Amino acid sequence: MNEALQAVINRSDTWQGHLGHHRPCSNSEHHWREDILPTGYKSLNAQLQHGGWPLGNCVEMLSDGSGLGSMGLFLPAMEKLSEEGRWQVFIAPPFTPYAPLLKARGIDTGQILLVHPKNREDLLWATEQALRSTTSSAVFSWLGAHRYSYSELRKLQLAAADSDGLSVLFRPLEAGRNHAPASLRLAMHEYRKVHILKQRGGNQHLDVALPPSEDVPNQPQLWEVPAWQESPREQSVFSFA
Repeated sequence: MNEALQAVINRSDTWQGHLGHHRPCSNSEHHWREDILPTGYKSLNAQLQHGGWPLGNCVEMLSDGSGLGSMGLFLPAMEKLSEEGRWQVFIAPPFTPYAPLLKARGIDTGQILLVHPKNREDLLWATEQALRSTTSSAVFSWLGAHRYSYSELRKLQLAAADSDGLSVLFRPLEAGRNHAPASLRLAMHEYRKVHILKQRGGNQHLDVALPPSEDVPNQPQLWEVPAWQESPREQSVFSFA
């Protein structure tokens, strides 16, 4: 296993799902991946450069809800990435993954790795290590309301460039006032509406509506789920209000 990710896993505040008969795949064991991963939403793909999430680059998701409702954007990507058998890492999530919902969408919860950093420095360190890892297919990191310098964010962007995975940084809306090196910056001001604040080489400053008709029929979504009722340490669930 990559030493950087192993260092994160060895932390006492990291929870890892039981892989069972699954195991992380090496880069040579998956061949479908390219530099772009379709989002699962045709309306969003149509407005994004090359038609999907840029892999090996940071995506910033800005929201006043700590990225809770916007997790619906990434559920289709999590489904596809789950086929690889590699870790999907959640760093400082405000809540814990809702296992029944993920399983219903075909996402192996045994591939979910939860990291709960104790402070800002640990958060940056864990995010960088996970981004550099080749044994994770996705890294979702909630950077919170902390202020970050451009150089700190640039360091995370460079770490993401060393991987072939999906890298998502959740930040508050006010962070959009400052420059950031992420290749794609999105904001959610309204329900099911994504604002493209910045994208390298593509259209910017436009809104994209995500109609319910683009959701997977008869499958649970992460747009609306029950409010959190228990402590994150008491359940292994993502409960997004």
